[in-house]
Amino acid sequence: MESKFHLAFKVKDIESTKDFYQKILGCKLGRETEHWIDFDFFGHQLSAHVSNNIPRLDYIGLVEDLKVPIPHFGCILNSENFNNLKQKLQSNKVDFIVKPQRRYKGKKGEQQTMFVLDFSDNAIEFKSFTDIKEVF
Repeated sequence: MESKFHLAFKVKDIESTKDFYQKILGCKLGRETEHWIDFDFFGHQLSAHVSNNIPRLDYIGLVEDLKVPIPHFGCILNSENFNNLKQKLQSNKVDFIVKPQRRYKGKKGEQQTMFVLDFSDNAIEFKSFTDIKEVF
């Protein structure tokens, strides 16, 4: 049985959210109202809900010597899709809060990773594992 992940999260408005997820990331639009919008986020369902109470990020997550924002969500991509997305983010002048880099080089779980903020300051991580069997 195939499973899909669903995440509901807060955004400041629908238009900037569409700009980021649809125009920059290339996510297909789902259902939409004036208060929320759904996206096909690499095969999974994101539901962005408008709120004026978006929590500030906290960089308390420590991975090796790298502080990562908490909370964050993301997606594991194959190497080609990771590199294509990295180029798309760069060409749209999206700032990386953690620049694209390789972690755990030569070790179990070796991966490329990068973090960006959407236009509502939600932190998103994209990863690509050298060996997909080492995700866990």
